[in-house]
Amino acid sequence: MDFTVLTLFPELIDAFFEHGMISRGIEKKLITGSSINIRDFSTDRHKTVDDRPYGGGSGMVMKPEPLQAAVLYAKKKMPESKVVLMTPQGTRFSQAKAWELSCANEGLIFICGRYEGIDERITSCLVDEEISIGDYVMTGGELASMVIIDSIARLIPGVLGSCESPKSDSFSDDRLEYAQYTRPEEFEGLPVPEVLLSGNHEKIRQWRKRSSLQRTFLKRPDLFRKNKLNLEEKKILMQWSQELEVFVKE
Repeated sequence: MDFTVLTLFPELIDAFFEHGMISRGIEKKLITGSSINIRDFSTDRHKTVDDRPYGGGSGMVMKPEPLQAAVLYAKKKMPESKVVLMTPQGTRFSQAKAWELSCANEGLIFICGRYEGIDERITSCLVDEEISIGDYVMTGGELASMVIIDSIARLIPGVLGSCESPKSDSFSDDRLEYAQYTRPEEFEGLPVPEVLLSGNHEKIRQWRKRSSLQRTFLKRPDLFRKNKLNLEEKKILMQWSQELEVFVKE
């Protein structure tokens, strides 16, 4: 997977590609990552990339000419790449979308807007998909692009240390991930659940399933509407319900 980010602040993106999981994925040649400075494609001596909006209003709008040139330059390297615009008007990003994009063969070119946004003609002519990471506004698309790249890259086989990790992540099956524990066995008077020390894989699986369902019910019950309970999940929640009923009556 090739990630290319078009930005006015390439140093932000370059630093992101140089650390952690992303850096290891690049070293393994499983992914590639690069930034392109949109300002490099401005043709005037001041390297202008923005101008006042037609019709009046506050702020500035990113000009179409430098953006178009930057996108076409990026497409030369990967002609089949999908162009993604980071914008609060886009489709809400989700784990399902991360899986979808991670399975695509083409690369991804991210346009990071600034100011009041980009000229609409770029969106109409060159953008394949608009994506938002939430219902809020930031000063630019750089952080949003990094969020999405991180989410996608970790799903590409070999990027993470364990191939099992993405399968148990929160939202992978519209359930939150189970509670996690590590050494020491007791911390501040709180012990690790005994079942996790038992070595019984089936009992550990059942405990983790129960923990996942409990956390989902308490923190994100809306997820149950997206993916209905299966028979095992119903039995686990019914048992928990009965235990709570006994507890309340005591």
